[in-house]
Amino acid sequence: MSEDWCERWLQGRIGWHEPSGNASLRKYWQASGKRVLVPLCGKSVDMLWLEAEGNDVTGVELSAIAASAFFEENAIPYTIREGDLPAYVADTRRITIYCGDFFDLGERGFDACYDRGALVTLSRDVRPAYVEHIKYLLTPDAYKLIVTVEYDDEIATGPPFSISEDEFFAYWPELEQVDHYDDIDNGPPKFRDAGLSEMFESVWR
Repeated sequence: MSEDWCERWLQGRIGWHEPSGNASLRKYWQASGKRVLVPLCGKSVDMLWLEAEGNDVTGVELSAIAASAFFEENAIPYTIREGDLPAYVADTRRITIYCGDFFDLGERGFDACYDRGALVTLSRDVRPAYVEHIKYLLTPDAYKLIVTVEYDDEIATGPPFSISEDEFFAYWPELEQVDHYDDIDNGPPKFRDAGLSEMFESVWR
């Protein structure tokens, strides 16, 4: 997974990236003054929006290409702080991106989490461990907004991977599905090319 992920960034195969940000985040996020964890953040502009809402934002991203691109494409001066995971720290903004394996992140106490492109990126055998690590990093009452997709995976396969309601509730039984809609037009082109006609995006809070 790690080598393939970095190779995708190197080759520019990032069909999941949303240049304008995620509409569901802007519609359903209801938290300010939080330390927000954004796992597998890529170069998502959603981090800019979350910070503008009054939050301190910490992303975690495996690819150094993605981490540096976030700051350079948004003209944000930054400093790289060395450590177990190098930290790309904005000089004048409240945004930090740790670069490396998410499972190596040990910093705890985040009281909010936004996951639009992490859970769905991981294969099913890895997802339970990912969720447990998220819970380890978050405070017990942390605010969460998680976006998943669901589609016929006999027609097309991920990433992003299809996650059923039953599987999701096994991870986060306390969350509520606040929206569920067909978003095939905004899905990665490979799904439409494979013949998929519906891909539902679910929003959990």
